[in-house]
Amino acid sequence: MRELQTGLWYWEASHPDWTPGNPDDEDAKVTSYAIDDGERLLLLDPLALPREIDELAADRETAIVLTCAWHERDTRSLAERHDAAVFVPSPEEGDPIEGRRLFSAGDRLPVGVSAFPGKDENDLALWVESRRALAVGDTLIDRGRGLQIPVDWLSEGVTREQVVAVLRPLLELPVELVLPTPGAPTDRAALERALA
Repeated sequence: MRELQTGLWYWEASHPDWTPGNPDDEDAKVTSYAIDDGERLLLLDPLALPREIDELAADRETAIVLTCAWHERDTRSLAERHDAAVFVPSPEEGDPIEGRRLFSAGDRLPVGVSAFPGKDENDLALWVESRRALAVGDTLIDRGRGLQIPVDWLSEGVTREQVVAVLRPLLELPVELVLPTPGAPTDRAALERALA
């Protein structure tokens, strides 16, 4: 676990569907984030919470926000253990998480997060204004070659250029940190390069 700013941490864990030795599982590690404002703990796409974050969640009002529904990961168990509110982009896939709140691009969540369009209708970019941080889920990832749009993950008929056009308004935000999963946190310059 590493601290990016006071009260903003990230950590990596093995993807829950990753199989060691399987050449098709190139993205073995995924990244999760925690943001503490002193009263509320915000968990973004959480998986394998470090002990310190789990203990902090016990002392805070905790909210879990997913960039996309398939990033559920440890959400169910964490929501139950910490009585956490869960926010999931709609339309949601799979079994709904009990008590979850659906949101869409254009929504501002009551936990200080604004949702922007991503590469798909339900894979969104989340703006955390208080931290000048943009969580980008699977819309922009880093496979070790810098932040990029994963063209092999785009829906049929969707081009990189179309996604760039959808994401370009993100450059109007005063972004300082970009929080991908998978990949390590990066900065505004990386966002600008990815959308060039």
